[in-house]
Amino acid sequence: MFGLFNGTKKYENIGSAEMQKIMGEDKNAIVLDVRTKDEFKSGHIPGAKNIDIFSPTFSTEIDMLDKTKTYLVYCRSGNRSGSACGAMASKGFDKLYNLSGGIGAWQGPVK
Repeated sequence: MFGLFNGTKKYENIGSAEMQKIMGEDKNAIVLDVRTKDEFKSGHIPGAKNIDIFSPTFSTEIDMLDKTKTYLVYCRSGNRSGSACGAMASKGFDKLYNLSGGIGAWQGPVK
């Protein structure tokens, strides 16, 4: 049930509509942008927190996050955010969602 036996993927890939639904319904949801600071500045989902997956401090910054929250993670195309979700899952996060297609597939507002 829900991936209990596959032991590999500990996050769910979701589309833009589902991400917007979770953002609206889950007050504990945190939108996490794992792109570079320059990419973030060029346009991001309103309210997103930026933690660059390529930064040497990425692991330390992830360690400081609340593991009880829901994380909606995205990047440009969905690849880096998938890696970020995998890294977060290995650290004990269990409510992780990766935006399939990244911000390029996002159908909501961009700041």
